[in-house]
Amino acid sequence: MKIKLTSVYVNDQDKALRFYTEVLGFAKKADFSNGPFRWLTVVSPEDPDGTELQLALNNNPAAAAYQQAIFQQSQPAAMFYTDDVKGDYERIKTRGGEFTMPPTDVTASIIAMLNDTCGNLIQLTQLGRY
Repeated sequence: MKIKLTSVYVNDQDKALRFYTEVLGFAKKADFSNGPFRWLTVVSPEDPDGTELQLALNNNPAAAAYQQAIFQQSQPAAMFYTDDVKGDYERIKTRGGEFTMPPTDVTASIIAMLNDTCGNLIQLTQLGRY
């Protein structure tokens, strides 16, 4: 068994697609609609057949309440691993990313947090070397 798909709620799918591709550097994997429903996913360009991240519209009250609550508690909606959090921090800032926490040493890792502009905080994590 393996994880093939996970989701993050967004308040604007077009804006989210631009952020996750142009700012973070992910690649669009799927984008199709059926009436008002839009299925939209991105993947890491390093693993195009790997786990997909669905950019799911928060168009129901439960999704919107959940998204707002974790954002207000400064909890990340998603965590992405990197081998160079400081390099990614600089690259993402150059592309217009807004960080709420710069690269910070914490127990066994370095983390940074940014706002995806679509209602979520995203954490970048570089695990420590032992």
